[in-house]
Amino acid sequence: MRDESTLTETGTPTHCPYCALQCGMNLRGGTDAPGVVEVVERTDFPVNLGALCGKGRTAPALLSSRVRLTEPLVRRPATGRLEPATWEEALRTVADGLRRTRAEHGPDAVGVFGGGGLTNEKAYTLGKFARVVLGTSQIDYNGRFCMSSAAAAHQRAFGLDRGLPFPLADVPRTGCVILVGSNLAETMPPALRYLTELKENGGKLIVVDPRRTRTAEQADLHLAPRPGTDLALALGLLHVIVAEGRTDEEFVRDRTSGWEAARAAAMAHWPELVERITGVGVPQLREAVRMFCDAPSGTGMVLTARGPEQQSKGTDTVSAWINLCLATGRAGRPLSGYGCLTGQGNGQGGREHGQKADQLPGYRKLDDPAAREHVARVWGVEPETLPGPGRSAYELLDALGRDVKSLLLMGSNPVVSAPRAGHVEERLRSLDFLAVADVVMSETAALADVVLPVTQWAEETGTTTNLEGRVLLRRRAIQPPPGVRSDLEVLGGLAGLLGHEKGFPSDAREIFDELRRASAGGAADYSGISYERIEAEDGVFWPCPEIAGASDISDASDVSGASDTSVSSAEETERPHPGTPRLFLDRFATPDGRARFVAVSHRAAAEETDAEYPVLLTTGRVVAQYQSGAQTRRIDELNAAAPGPFVELHPHLAERLGAVEGAPLAVVSRRGRAVGPARITAKIRPDTVFMPFHWPGEGRVNSVTNPALDPTSRMPEFKVCAVRVELSG
Repeated sequence: MRDESTLTETGTPTHCPYCALQCGMNLRGGTDAPGVVEVVERTDFPVNLGALCGKGRTAPALLSSRVRLTEPLVRRPATGRLEPATWEEALRTVADGLRRTRAEHGPDAVGVFGGGGLTNEKAYTLGKFARVVLGTSQIDYNGRFCMSSAAAAHQRAFGLDRGLPFPLADVPRTGCVILVGSNLAETMPPALRYLTELKENGGKLIVVDPRRTRTAEQADLHLAPRPGTDLALALGLLHVIVAEGRTDEEFVRDRTSGWEAARAAAMAHWPELVERITGVGVPQLREAVRMFCDAPSGTGMVLTARGPEQQSKGTDTVSAWINLCLATGRAGRPLSGYGCLTGQGNGQGGREHGQKADQLPGYRKLDDPAAREHVARVWGVEPETLPGPGRSAYELLDALGRDVKSLLLMGSNPVVSAPRAGHVEERLRSLDFLAVADVVMSETAALADVVLPVTQWAEETGTTTNLEGRVLLRRRAIQPPPGVRSDLEVLGGLAGLLGHEKGFPSDAREIFDELRRASAGGAADYSGISYERIEAEDGVFWPCPEIAGASDISDASDVSGASDTSVSSAEETERPHPGTPRLFLDRFATPDGRARFVAVSHRAAAEETDAEYPVLLTTGRVVAQYQSGAQTRRIDELNAAAPGPFVELHPHLAERLGAVEGAPLAVVSRRGRAVGPARITAKIRPDTVFMPFHWPGEGRVNSVTNPALDPTSRMPEFKVCAVRVELSG
């Protein structure tokens, strides 16, 4: 690995290791404590303009050897304990374990599980390693639990999945935003300024959430539907739009297909029916339509997050919100459109370059012969040697110990983050062999036969792709501790031990150059992006082929839609592609260039309430913790702000239970039990309780959640299940 450490007094420009905003920051040596790294504002990066949340500001605390892994560990048969080992022994033990499983049970008995926090280079290499070195189809990643429903809906409506089809800078300039199932104030605090600016500019904000969150408190209109009914709500709004004659007939005629079937489906969801299903009153439905359709600028956006997406009908739910945008002409135009607020740090890039069960680099489909031929040529293998699509994330975890005997896991903690987590923990324990590469001793790593300590964000160079589709460069600022290697070195070392001496370098820039070739011509085309361009341009938006004019969905126009037409055709073919901040202004990425309506109808959640389980549970995050908490729970300042789980419930429900503030409550489902102190508030529906999902142990709420899968995206139903609430202890 080349030494690219760049920590200076002025600071190394880089990006936060947490969410998909990928906020810019500078890292510099501590002024009071030599060897300590501190965060300095990076005010020139356009996404956050220097603003950081507490997680970003305290991120260097995890660089301390006090809280992280610094040497490989191997479980000794004699003691059953993980004990220190050399890197040579650890890698050899992993290679032997994977080789033994392949020999005894075949390549698909070996699984690989990745993470949405891995850089593009790591995600790309992990997918290549699984398919070329191991020959297995059994690879997926935890991003399946985040954005997969929105991605599937994007694909079938627009022919392309990119979280936001426009930069965040467009949000304050639109006429109205409908924000569905997102609490930006806690999950992405620096992004809240875009909504504040929206309102300052005269725009309107509608928030859809069963809780009156800090974000909902900023709204001009708050709709609080029963969990699991977002699909009915979107259909009801579209019904009102049609009934009141508010559709954009010209846009529907000229730029879409499938309207008649989608219209008929929506008209079956009249407002009074939707009120009974969702609990949102008819006057509120009509007010939301008026606010969205009567914006003075005639522009509007719908932004969704995990609330509507993490459902067993998440893809159809997102499709219903897209239909609303298409019917009103709020798509494929400046300052308008549907977008998904991607969650994990590289959740966007992580699903583009091959660690997803059905994909190859460049967002190519694994079952497409032309895609297989192109990528195989880049990899120097025959197309027929590449395995086909494998199991989705939960299905892969559920198969552990049965069909899948060994697992290599990187950058994920499913013991805490997976649905029906107690069952997933049992499956992990049943494996013949488990190897985990991670920064910290997560709850999943503690079960492993081999634990490999790897570098983290400030100690390595690599690219990520934020929620806008902006490809960014994290720069190595400091050297990792002795005894720690990068994920790329781990994969290269294992590949060599398994007979692939070439093709798996540890240099991120070299891998990115190969990724560019592999993605060329694909939907997520990075071939015109280089480290130098990223540095010079504060990131480059994909698709970005090598030359201008190579992508028929690219649009280099400014926000007004005015394109530069002063360049001749000959010059155009020689000019580097500028990247694509705004998609679909000329055409959608479908074969005929039209966006596709999808006819969808409401259906109940996979698990409804009954006499035994009469309350609905929904889950989410708190501002001071992140995902499974494996990192943030090790930072003292964040733990002080959010020391543990809690059960949020309405005063009416608390009264029925005899619960008082702070008293321990048990939330029980058909799958498991989670315990936390009562937090009583009128800001949640009386039929619903909420728990955050960052903690293991008795507060592990994912022991309770439902693994019922969306039939298209294979997303589990994290956001709604039936429970009973009891006094505990």
